[in-house]
Amino acid sequence: MSISTELQKVKKGFQPSFWVANIMELFERLAYYGQATILSLFLRDHLKFNEIEAGQLSSIFGGLIYLLPIFAGALADKFGFRKAFSFAFLVLAIGYFLIGSTGMNLFSGFYENFNSYWLLIVILIFTAIGGSFIKPSVLGTIALTSSSETKSLGYAIYYWLVNTGAALGPLLAFMVRDTFGIEFVYVVSAVSCALMFLSTLIFFKEPKAKLEEKKEDFLTVAKNLFVVLKNFRFIAFLLIFSLYWIIFWQFFIVIPFYIADYISPDSPIEIIISTGAWTIILFQIPINRLTKNISTQNAIMIGFILAALSWLFLFFFVPMTQGTYIDIFGWTKISLGIPLIMIAIFIFSIGEQTQAPRFYEYIANLAPKGQAALFQGYAFLPIAIAWGFGGTLGGWIYHTFSTVAKTPGLIFLTLFGIGMLATVLMFIYNLLMKKQA
Repeated sequence: MSISTELQKVKKGFQPSFWVANIMELFERLAYYGQATILSLFLRDHLKFNEIEAGQLSSIFGGLIYLLPIFAGALADKFGFRKAFSFAFLVLAIGYFLIGSTGMNLFSGFYENFNSYWLLIVILIFTAIGGSFIKPSVLGTIALTSSSETKSLGYAIYYWLVNTGAALGPLLAFMVRDTFGIEFVYVVSAVSCALMFLSTLIFFKEPKAKLEEKKEDFLTVAKNLFVVLKNFRFIAFLLIFSLYWIIFWQFFIVIPFYIADYISPDSPIEIIISTGAWTIILFQIPINRLTKNISTQNAIMIGFILAALSWLFLFFFVPMTQGTYIDIFGWTKISLGIPLIMIAIFIFSIGEQTQAPRFYEYIANLAPKGQAALFQGYAFLPIAIAWGFGGTLGGWIYHTFSTVAKTPGLIFLTLFGIGMLATVLMFIYNLLMKKQA
């Protein structure tokens, strides 16, 4: 098939709203990951919370961002994607600005009348409610605006754009933090979402097509949650996977703390953390080709093992390089710890790309007959659980082993232990499922 024929297929296979929704998702992810890479530092170093408090606040925000879409999706279906996008981007724009404003001298006189911890909780919950409408609205739009022949390609485009936003957002955040100050990263995120709010009003048209399946109302979604919770095998699988995502989110919680405290607060923290997104953009297709003949269970185990080993790599090599610098072509010198941390993130990301596509296959196999769609709807629960507990756990681990005990290497060893626990539990789980099959 010629290239022109393929291009025609892509052109005719997607309605205009498909492209509008995906571009808006790109900018939303740019805004989200731009601020996510510096949230823990913003809370600790700029707003003067300790690591535990910063972790708690991160947990509230991240946990709700990934938990609430289960219910927000039902409301988006009920009121329409255009209204859902409009509401989401408006709330996100206001919310991100409010978060940043808590660290601005301009508003210090106003905020001094409030308890800053509880004020941040309210603002973060408000912002998370807006953000929770994005994913179900984008995914719903893709389903409605793609042909049967291009639907798979449509989700691939979505996944690639998500990671593009995750790669570009931290880069932009670093430039803004370095030039204007860390609080203005949230202003950029707010502006990005405000522009997407206007884009929704101007460019996004409600898809005319209707999904074959009947839309579920909010009460049905709530009832389905209990249906899922009663399935012990599925819940056990989600809880084990939550351990994996807990150590993933520590690259956004403890690594910024570590770099700021033991390397340099002026380090390009955002760019370092974006290594994972760039790895996915560049290596997702080759990794898929190399692992296509590996069983689903083995692919997940490889992902878990590489995730654990990335933290063991940090334990062995990063602390011993403290104070060691390397020359970059005579242009500048950087701490050896920076490329080592980037290598660890690269290792983790290779494992993520190995297991991530198989995760949904595993869920499909676990779902009882006739409930596949229902169970797939809860695929984000492990991420929500991990964020909900991971922020607090990461803050506590860092505070205990670094701030108090002055043994930062134990942070990496502890996270390696959690990764190995997840690996062992998944191995046992696979054996039990194999015996029951």
